[in-house]
Amino acid sequence: MDQAMLDRILIREAVENWAVWRDAGDWERFRTVWAKDGRMEATWKQGSADEFIAASIEGWNKGVSILHFLGGSSVEVAGERAIAQTKMTISQRGPVDGVVCDIVCTGRFYDFFLKEGAQWKLRWRQPIYEKDRLDPLDPAAKLTLDQQLLNSFPVGYRHLAYIQTKIGYQVKRDMPGLKGPEVEALYAKGRAWLEGRPL
Repeated sequence: MDQAMLDRILIREAVENWAVWRDAGDWERFRTVWAKDGRMEATWKQGSADEFIAASIEGWNKGVSILHFLGGSSVEVAGERAIAQTKMTISQRGPVDGVVCDIVCTGRFYDFFLKEGAQWKLRWRQPIYEKDRLDPLDPAAKLTLDQQLLNSFPVGYRHLAYIQTKIGYQVKRDMPGLKGPEVEALYAKGRAWLEGRPL
């Protein structure tokens, strides 16, 4: 096995560890996937890895249910840096205007990785939100969404943003989607990262 293949395997392992350890509440091991100056950009929380972990623990303790499922990955390695894109879904369960619902958002994790010694660490994660949907757990439930609030969010994550706003989070409204200037700017940052430029 050549080094490039080994690097791609180790990066994919880090991506998988992120999802498993975060969703299991294994916070000590979850911290190990991040670079010292790691950063997370999520709809509901943007900040350092430590800030994201603290907010995740707080939500976990309050019963906020956000889970992740991973699909295929594409990894580009350039020396001590890499960009990984991984297909994923974010699933959140909770009350929406009094009706318990599941919201599923499909997209990609767009990850900036840095090699620290022999380990690949997550320097910056920016999800790309492509499409989402909302389903009441009780198919007979009557649910009428606030269309003005719903339509104030980007189409790729508007239902996810709706529930997160309703439970008290300040949701970021300019996250990258499948198309548009936000995702093109993210791709440009990825190319610059692989060329050795700072974030």
